[in-house]
This record gives sequence, C-alpha cells and structure tokens, in this order.
Amino acid sequence: MTEDRRGLVLGVAAYTLWGTFPLYWPLLEPSGALEILAHRVVWSLLTMAVLVVVLRRRAHLRAILADRRVTLLLVLAAVTITANWTTYIYGVNSGRVVETSLGYFINPLVTVLMGVLVLRERLRPLQWAALGVGVAAVCVLAWDYGRPPWIALVLAFSFGTYGLAKKTAGVGAVESLTFETAAIAPVALGYLVVLGRHGDGHFTSEGVGHALLLTTTGIVTAIPLICFGAAATRVSMVSLGLLQYIAPTMQFALGLLVFSETMTAGRWLGFVLVWGALAVFTYEALHHRRRQLVLAATASSAG
Repeated sequence: MTEDRRGLVLGVAAYTLWGTFPLYWPLLEPSGALEILAHRVVWSLLTMAVLVVVLRRRAHLRAILADRRVTLLLVLAAVTITANWTTYIYGVNSGRVVETSLGYFINPLVTVLMGVLVLRERLRPLQWAALGVGVAAVCVLAWDYGRPPWIALVLAFSFGTYGLAKKTAGVGAVESLTFETAAIAPVALGYLVVLGRHGDGHFTSEGVGHALLLTTTGIVTAIPLICFGAAATRVSMVSLGLLQYIAPTMQFALGLLVFSETMTAGRWLGFVLVWGALAVFTYEALHHRRRQLVLAATASSAG
C-alpha cells in the first residue's frame, strides 16, 4: 500500500470514528455531560501519558513547557477543546444530534471567517459567496428553531479557535493533546472528587460495566486523533478537507435514522443552504489548487 493510500485509509478511519460518537456517549448515561467530560479528560491524560513514553516524546513535551508563547497557545487550545467536548456531549445526550452535525458542517466556513477576522486573510469572490450562503443558512435555522442554533455555533467556533491555536503553536498531535489534557485535568479530577464526596458521581454506583466504559473515554479520544495525525502527514490538505465531511454526514444520518429527530421544512432549507455553501467552498478550493498547480508547472517549465 502506498503512503498516500495508507494516509487516505487512516483519514477515513479517523472521521468515521468521530462520526460514530453519537452512538457512544449515550452509553455513559446516567452520568451527565460534565461528569463524562471530566472522565474523558482524566483518562485521556493517562492514555496520552503512556503514548508519550512509548513514542519517546518526552523531550517534545519539555520543549512546550520551555516556550511561553506555545504554552499560552496550548492553554487556549485546552480551554476551547474543553468547551467543544462539553457542548458536543451535552448535545448528543440531550437529543440534538442533528444540531451537533450542523456545527461540524459549518466549521469550515467558520474557519475561513476566523482567518479573515484574526489573521487578516483575504477571501476570493467564491469564498465570500459561500460564507454569505452559510450566514443565510444560520439565519434560516435560527428562525425555525426560534433561537440561534447555539450548540452548532459553539461547536463550530470553539473547534475553529482550537484549530487556529494549534496551527499557530505548531506542536505535534500527541504531545499537544497530552499538554492540553494535563492543563485541564486538575479541574476535572477535582470535580470528580467533589461529585464522589456528595454521592452524585456514577463511577462506582452503576456497576463494573459502567466504570469500565468511563475508562474507555481516553482510548476513544486517542485512537481517532492518532489516525488523523498519521493521515495529515500523508495526504494533501485538499484531501483532508474533503474527508472532514464524513463525520457530520454520519452524525446527521444517525440523528435522523437512529435517534428519530424531527426535521421541519425550515431545518431542511437551512441544511440545504449549508450544503450548498460547502459545495461552493469545496469547488472553489479545488479549482484554486488546480490553478496554482498549473501556474507552478508553467513557471517550472519556463525556468
């Protein structure tokens, strides 16, 4: 198997696993969203710590601590991914799987918007068109819901901020997530201790099976991340960008077919607008990349 094909398989595996998460989080009930999040952080830290030792990344981790700028960026990443995880778990376990899928559908558009607002990037005309259609979609959905789609918006903006912080930090996936979970773990562990003392925790009260399921949150977090990290080094960003639609598509299908969530005419219209915006966005990205390759080949032959 070629490196490119191996990367494609790993990318599909990562996004497919993320797409099945709506089936996983309800298994952890009656634990609430915050309790599940706290367990996810603690067990993810233990899992990542093992990986750091096995993969010999301790020097990379020390380098993070030695660089104040990178440390601050990863603290920001830790806060935003915590908000993302909390919102996602809450959304799934409160019967809003379709709305969580919307968050990841609009995430590419939010990332472009953040590039304009934060990095002062300039958009090409079709990118502006896609962004405009995306804004219209959110307005339609807000009208239909009777409120802004807060879960989707928090997911999109928190993940967009997380990606921006990680990109700016420029740190490897394993040591980065290890640092992020370590930054949040004291709060998460403290929360679990308080829950236990007040008798509100479910780690020991729901049987061995439930306790074991909670411990798997670390592995469930780590495996798709490792697959994604391996894929990112083997396939182009365009390919990776196209693969990212696998997860929200699966989540949307699960919301309709498995969890039987209601889709009104207004919500269908909103989602169709989002998909239209993504189609324009994807076409423009592919066309721009093809044009850049042609220009590069022309310049190379001329030289």
